[in-house]
Formats: sequence, C-alpha cells, structure tokens
Amino acid sequence: MSERWAIRWDLLLRYRLIEIIGYWEGRLTTNHLTRSFGIGRQQASKDINNYLRDIAPGNLYYDKYIKGYRPADHFEPRVTSGVADEYLHLLNRNQELSNTFEALSLQVANTEVLGLPVRAITPGIIRPIVTASRLMRRLEVDYVSVHNPDREGRIIVPHTLVFTGSRWHVRAFCEKNQDFRDFVLSRFRGDAEMLDDSPNNESDDAAWHTPINVLIRPDPRLTSTQQEVVAHDYGMTNNQLNIPTRGALVHYVLEKLGLRIPGDGESPEAQQIVVENAKQLQPWLFE
Repeated sequence: MSERWAIRWDLLLRYRLIEIIGYWEGRLTTNHLTRSFGIGRQQASKDINNYLRDIAPGNLYYDKYIKGYRPADHFEPRVTSGVADEYLHLLNRNQELSNTFEALSLQVANTEVLGLPVRAITPGIIRPIVTASRLMRRLEVDYVSVHNPDREGRIIVPHTLVFTGSRWHVRAFCEKNQDFRDFVLSRFRGDAEMLDDSPNNESDDAAWHTPINVLIRPDPRLTSTQQEVVAHDYGMTNNQLNIPTRGALVHYVLEKLGLRIPGDGESPEAQQIVVENAKQLQPWLFE
C-alpha cells in the first residue's frame, strides 16, 4: 500500500472511511468524517473531493435527494479490498472507541457488537516483548499456566505477537524446552527483564515457516440444498474452501472455526462444516 499510494497516514485513514462507508452503506456524508475524525465540515468536504479527484474519479456521485454521496455502478475499491469484513471491523472499532470515550459519537450504523472479556495484560510485559522481538533479545519472565499455577521463571526469545480471535499470545523460543512455544500474554507475571542477544530467532521456527492449507467443506451429512447454504456462507468454490495458514497456527484456525479432529459427534446441523484434509493437519494439533 505504501508503495502504491504516497499518502499521509491520516489522509489514507480518511480515504478508507470514505470508500468503506460509501460502498457498504450506500450513502456517505461529511458527518461521517467530522464525527469519526473530529474535523470540520469544510475539511471533510475537501477530503471527499480530493478522494474523487486524486484516488478514485467517478467512484461516488452526489445525490441531492439523499443529501449524500452514492456509489456509482462501476464503483471500484482503490484503498480497500472491497470485502465486507472491512466494514464490519470498522463498526467494531468504532463501538470500542465509543464505549471508552463516551463523549464521542462514532457509530456509523445501528449495530451491536458482542465483545469478549478483556484479558489482564500489563505494559510491563508488552513493552519488553515488542522490543525483544525487534532486537532478537532474550527475556527473563515469570509464567503460570493451568497445569502449573505457581510462578515459574523462563527465558524466552519472542518473535511474533498473535491474536487467535479470543486471546493474544507470543510465539517465542523457550530455552527450558529448547523449542518454539506459544505463551499467553495474560499468564505472564510481573515485569520482564531484558537480557542479551540470542542465536535463536524467528527464522529457526520451522512450524512458523511451514505453510499449511486447511481445507473445509460442508458436512456431507447435510442435504445438497443445505450444503449449498453453507458453501455460500463461507464463499466456497465447488463446495470447498482453502484457508492458508502456518503450521504453528493450524490448531487456532480449527478452534476459531469450532472444529475438532476427530469430530466430537455433533449433529450435522450444528457442525455444518468438516475438515477435508484432517490427516495432513494431525501433526500440527496440540496434544
């Protein structure tokens, strides 16, 4: 994106909002920009005009009957991907901000987003993890788990923060186990201590660098018409969807899809999808 568009970050965010709202809601006004970015109406109007002049001429047109901009029939996303998730995630972020800053009026539609409980994560662990990941440094930490609830000192070499859809963890080399492991951020205790450089870094994490495809399809126990419904839900082609991921993340992908290998005996109406290549994925599952 940075190579394609030489645009300041703040302008790019505003252009993305213009494109997302115009495309997915079918009506864009200057109010969307003034409420979301705290700018004046004149600046908002200028941003829309600049978008139409410099980024996507003809994408939107002003409709005096709705007192706003409509997407043209030939609308082509230029600073977004044109997928629904961009709009839905925007609604989610706006609601999160509105819940935190009650004085702000950021909602762009009548929506309600269910949130998960906030995990207890402190800056004292996030800051050194981010720094150590960037510099390939060792960290001395205290860690707990359900199987070992007492604090246990570990030395880890973190390389990537991962969000699984329900919680954050860090992928790191564990000197105790001499292997790369996942450490849940909310299970660190106290502050981490930065140590020296480590020869074990992200490039040595074989599971992280192994590309894996998770193949899913409608549960074959469903009727053909039911399978068509499920296939459309997931945007499948020929009743199959390929989800590319990393070997280290296969378990989380299945978890997010609500799938287990082997299956847990749920009814086809409850399960709806199954894993096509279960045997291939087996080595990447947690015990």
